[in-house]
Amino acid sequence: MSQTIAERLQDLGLELPHAPEAVGAYVPVLRTGNLIMTSGQLPTIGKELTFQGKVGQQLTKEDGRNAAQLACLNALAQLDKAAGGLENIVRIIRLEGFVQSADGFTEQPYVMNGASELLIHLFGDHGRHTRFAVGCNELPLNAAVELALWAEVA
Repeated sequence: MSQTIAERLQDLGLELPHAPEAVGAYVPVLRTGNLIMTSGQLPTIGKELTFQGKVGQQLTKEDGRNAAQLACLNALAQLDKAAGGLENIVRIIRLEGFVQSADGFTEQPYVMNGASELLIHLFGDHGRHTRFAVGCNELPLNAAVELALWAEVA
């Protein structure tokens, strides 16, 4: 891939936000050796939570995909900060995704594809990752999704 990650983001009409601050007694990102792990990231823009409610009830599965993509951008901002730039990321290792789901909603993998497809677009084969996509009854602040990333850094 000859384009930079910033250029690939721009092609999608997206930009990397500022890394969100922790809202509790934890760190938003941690590097140990050549691994970086983010804490759970929500679909926020600045301090505003943009997708609230249960997917399959208050929100559509498309809303859920958009929420997952936005939460992934926040996770990427954390990786960018910890790695000294996204170009220093060697591989995305794992995506851990939670979807606040209405009873009977079973399309969590579809929702998390909003994040997975972004990672593959940005990092190519190095963006292919292990993943889980879990439905849950409630998430912090009534967020539609929460996700965390694991990455290997050079």
